Order: sequence, then C-alpha cells, then structure tokens
Amino acid sequence: MATLPNLSLIQPGAESAQRIPFNIEAEKALLGALMVENRLLEEITLQLRDEHFYEPLHGRIFAQIRRLADLNMVANPITLRPLFESDPALTELGGPAYLLRLTEDPTVVIAARDCAQQTYDLALLRALVMVGTDLVQSATDTSAEVAPMKQIEAAEEALYKVAESGEVSGATVDFAGAAKKAVGMAAKAMKSGGHLSGLTTGLNGLNNKIGGLHNSDLLILAGRPAMGKTALATNIAFSTALRYKLDQRDGISPTSGAPVAFFSLEMSSDQLANRILAEQSRISSENLRMGKINQAEFNELARAAEELYDLPLYIDDTPALSIAAMRARARRLKRQKKIGLIVVDYLQLLQGTAKNASENRVNEISEVTRGLKTLAKELDIPVIALSQLSRQVENREDKRPQLSDLRESGTIEQDADIVLFVFREEYYHESKKPEDGSEKFQQWLEKADRLRGRAEVIVAKQRHGATGTVPLVFQREFTRFADPADGDWMPESYD
Repeated sequence: MATLPNLSLIQPGAESAQRIPFNIEAEKALLGALMVENRLLEEITLQLRDEHFYEPLHGRIFAQIRRLADLNMVANPITLRPLFESDPALTELGGPAYLLRLTEDPTVVIAARDCAQQTYDLALLRALVMVGTDLVQSATDTSAEVAPMKQIEAAEEALYKVAESGEVSGATVDFAGAAKKAVGMAAKAMKSGGHLSGLTTGLNGLNNKIGGLHNSDLLILAGRPAMGKTALATNIAFSTALRYKLDQRDGISPTSGAPVAFFSLEMSSDQLANRILAEQSRISSENLRMGKINQAEFNELARAAEELYDLPLYIDDTPALSIAAMRARARRLKRQKKIGLIVVDYLQLLQGTAKNASENRVNEISEVTRGLKTLAKELDIPVIALSQLSRQVENREDKRPQLSDLRESGTIEQDADIVLFVFREEYYHESKKPEDGSEKFQQWLEKADRLRGRAEVIVAKQRHGATGTVPLVFQREFTRFADPADGDWMPESYD
C-alpha cells in the first residue's frame, strides 16, 4: 500500500503559538483517486464532508464530485472543468490543469481510504483546536458578564459535538443488522420469563405490560399532585440501579439493570435518599425525617445505608436547570458513569432557551420535550420524565386521567413513546368524607377500607404494544409502590 505523506503542521503567524494540523497532500491524493474511480465514493467514510478539507478549494471540488455522482454523472477533470472556470482559487493554481495534475498518479487509488480517514481525523483535531481557542478567549474576556458555569456547559457541549461527529452511529443499518438486534431483544425477554426485553422497572406487572424500559424511548410519567409520581419514579430508578449492582456482583450478563441519573428539580438529593432508605429499612419516612426512631431502627437504617453506599444512582438536584445544561450533564454522566437510564422530576421545571421562554410557555415545553426525546436517541438510553396534569381532572366525575389532561403542550403526548398515568382513587375518596355517625359515613368507611393501598398505573399510550391498566399497591408510610402479588406489602383489604 502506498505510504501516506507525513502529517504537516504549520504555524499560521508569528503572533500565534498554535500549530494547525492538516495534510494538503492527503487531500489532493483523495480527490485524484475519486476522479479516477468514482465508485470509491461508496466506500470512503460516510461522515466525510466538504467542510472537513483544510483547503477550501478542495472542499468545493469534493462537493462537486459528490453532486455529479448523485446525478449518476461521471466526475472527472473534464466534467468538473466548467464548474470551476470562474473559481479564483483554482485560477491561482493554474486553472483546470490543476484538476488534471490531481489524477496524474494512478496509484493514489490504492491509498484513497487512508487519505479519507486522515483528512477526517485532522478535521476533528482542528475542531478541537477551535474549541480550545474559543474556550480560552471566553474565559479571559471579562468585559462581558462573567458566567463560568455557563462557559463550562458550552465547552462541554462543543466537545461532545466533536466527539459525536467522530462516530458513525447514525449510519444506515441494513435489515440483517436491525433484525439481529430485534432477535436479541426477543431472546432477552424469553430468558427473563417472557416479559422483559428492556431495563427492569422493579414491578413485574408493569414489566409485563411494557416489556421494561427500552433504549431511545421517552416515557412520560404523569399524574395530579399527591398521586405518587416521584415515589414511583424513585422506586423504578432504585430498582434499575440495584439490579445492575447485584448482577455485576454475581457476574450476570447481560443485565436488566443500569446505572441511573436522577435529575431532581423539585426535591433535594437528601430527601430522595431519605425515601429510599425509609423503604429499604422499613422505617416510616416521616419518622425518619423528624428523627422519631429508636436505636434498633437506627441500626437498621445504618445497615441499609451501608448496603447501598455504592448504589449506581447519581442524583443532580440543581434547581432551575435548563434543557441544554441538563443534556450536557447527561452526556458527561454517560461518558464517565456509563448511565443507562435518566429520570427527570419534573419536565415543567426544566427551562428552555431564553428566546422560547419569552414567547410562550407552550413553545418552551415543546422545546423541552423534543430535547428529552433527542437526548434519549442520542445516548441510546430510556428517559423517564415526570409531568403534571392540568386541573381538568378535578372537574370530572371520573378522576382517571386522560391524554388530553397533559398540561401545557400537545407535544408531550406527541414526542412520548410511552405515557403512564399514576392514579389512586383512595386520595379522592378521602376528600369526600361525610359527617361522623351518619349512614353515609358508614358507607364511606367501607369503601375507604376497600380502596386502602390500591393504586394503578394507566398505560395511556405505547408505541410498542397495547394500552391498559396495571394494578399496584401503594404503601404510603414508606412511599413505595409494589405488585399486589408481593404479600409482604399487600394491604389486608386488597383482594
């Protein structure tokens, strides 16, 4: 194989100490090879574009070669000549004769793939140089408002874009590859007992209904206040993280668990930890928060904390987080902690760009939901976003939520792959308590006993399967949801 020219480094000016990476000879060899053999366009790296060439003229020549090829026309010095007769840069290099010189050495065809790869790699290095230069300039410019954290977030986003452009995950996948992945998911579901092809929710009934949490899916978990949205989301996040920890310990692969990132815009990290510890130690979360526990309960709490100290659950409780900042942090956690699930509590507290915020709330929420769906596809992991419901629910006799109750924007329903509603009739029944001693009170009491601990998750939308209702048990004392089959948690009145 022909030897590629060595990487050239130039110094653009005496006033600058930067050395810009490029290789003009590799670019010329690549263009010559493409004009000699147009079919090489189908084989070189798919992500190579005209802006990746250091010499702008080379980028324009490459763009015209691709354009002619797309039109099923031959691209060679003769067919390209009319397109560049008035190009001043080509005139300086000798006019159309320059195109002919690029094809003089037929051996360049042998090194075409290597030239293409090096041209692209050097473009990535130049992009890194630009990011670094911009970072230094913005960090040293104190004439404008100083906002270090925003500069860091912008730098992370710029670096991620460079890293993302270096991958070919967006390339076309043939049916064989897609079918292989689908069969793998089916095999995983079969091995798990015929119901779980994604990450576990920790609830068998919900796993049976939706097949677990699938990569690239955006799941909306919605409900009115006091329904238990955060409790259910916390239970799912904990179960997924714990499953991963246990499978790693036991050497089980593949696992139905994953490290989890929990963005809590409403509750603090210690409040979320309090909920998890209360559940695992079987101590009332209220008593735990107020310190109303004895020594035996404290010992149980310490035991639970010790068992969970290395739980791969990462909590970010930064308030008033923007969708751009959240995406930057999620990318960082994906890179550093290999997270496989993101939970956002809740999406109405996420902020959009300043431009959208100044227009109207609907546009801002639309931007947030699109950003969350894009993030799910970008990182190839499921994203669960909690959402409030409108007050329309309170005005109906039947309080069960509907898709039309999703608050502020129809794009929430549109962008979501799965929409789940949390509903507890017990909550609404308590508000209808009649006067003690009356006949209605006795009837109310009997119904309250039947409803105690009952909850349900309504699957209102699912791209991958049927909708329906999943019965659950809600243990208010420990803010925990469980399956009715779990006798340890089932209220006596649950039949």
